[in-house]
Amino acid sequence: MEKLDCKGQACPLPVVNAKKALAGMGEGALEVVVDNKTAMHNLENLGKSLKVETASEERGDAEFAVVFTKGAQVADAACEECQPLVPAGSKVVVLSSEFMGAGDDELGATLMKAFVFALTQQDELPAAILAYNGGVHLTVEDSPVLDDLKKLAEAGVEIFSCGTCLNHFGIADKLAVGEVTNMYVIVQKQLEAGVVVRP
Repeated sequence: MEKLDCKGQACPLPVVNAKKALAGMGEGALEVVVDNKTAMHNLENLGKSLKVETASEERGDAEFAVVFTKGAQVADAACEECQPLVPAGSKVVVLSSEFMGAGDDELGATLMKAFVFALTQQDELPAAILAYNGGVHLTVEDSPVLDDLKKLAEAGVEIFSCGTCLNHFGIADKLAVGEVTNMYVIVQKQLEAGVVVRP
């Protein structure tokens, strides 16, 4: 049995690392150990989505284990499930704030960082990311998500930042990823998209 220790890893790293490990192995079992119940449930959901048999065990206050059992038939079924029946339209992600959600900015900043990282781990990446209003703070120098946005850009995701917004905040000269755009393009990209995601 292969083992993966994900204790101390912040969401969504346990799921990302487990998914990578499962993709790289043939038939057999993979045990993933985490240090909180939420991470355990996230791994259980991963197993369901991949149609891989899972079993969970609570070993103590700070240790939880999820065992994935991957067989030939299960793996084939999971592969078939990965293929959409109908091709989806292009996907566009809109970043209208440097925070995800409302209520607490510190939490919102943490959530946004996790969201952008999780975006880099998806099997199907969006066609474009549109940043406007406070969201342009994410595309400039010293942004907490700059490295992940650069990875997305290198993978072919177009990243556009509103020029009016950059100028309003006085940070137009600090743009560090993607290109400056205007409201027409922002509207056009959203209208043409099959799916628009707003974290």
